[in-house]
Amino acid sequence: MKEISDIKPVRISPPNNRDIVIFIIGMKIQQWWKIRSWGKVFFVMSKMLKELYSMKASGLLHHEIGLSGRNIVLIQYWTSLKSLHDYAYEKTHAKAWAGFYKTAANAKGIDFFHETYFVKAGHYESIEVNLNKPRGLACA
Repeated sequence: MKEISDIKPVRISPPNNRDIVIFIIGMKIQQWWKIRSWGKVFFVMSKMLKELYSMKASGLLHHEIGLSGRNIVLIQYWTSLKSLHDYAYEKTHAKAWAGFYKTAANAKGIDFFHETYFVKAGHYESIEVNLNKPRGLACA
């Protein structure tokens, strides 16, 4: 086993020389037994991510998923607001959003939110120390 004194800290800081869009989307499962309310949203998201990664020019650079109890948060890094909006109105997402709104929005089984941030080049920082693989902006 390595001693703490044997660990050599590795610090990386990816360049911040381009504009980037950070999109955060999340849900809290309020009533876990109402799987019809939240299950579709959860499973359709993985389908959309696969689709986005298969489309080289989609504009999605990277994503991270966080789970904490009944909370699920997805952070996406995009090349531009236009790319994000183009996908938002694309067939797969539009169909998923319409389905979500029909079944889940009024069911009170989940809380849902999203936030979008447009960050100019040179106005963000990402520092990673001792991670076994890059995360967040370092992957974008």
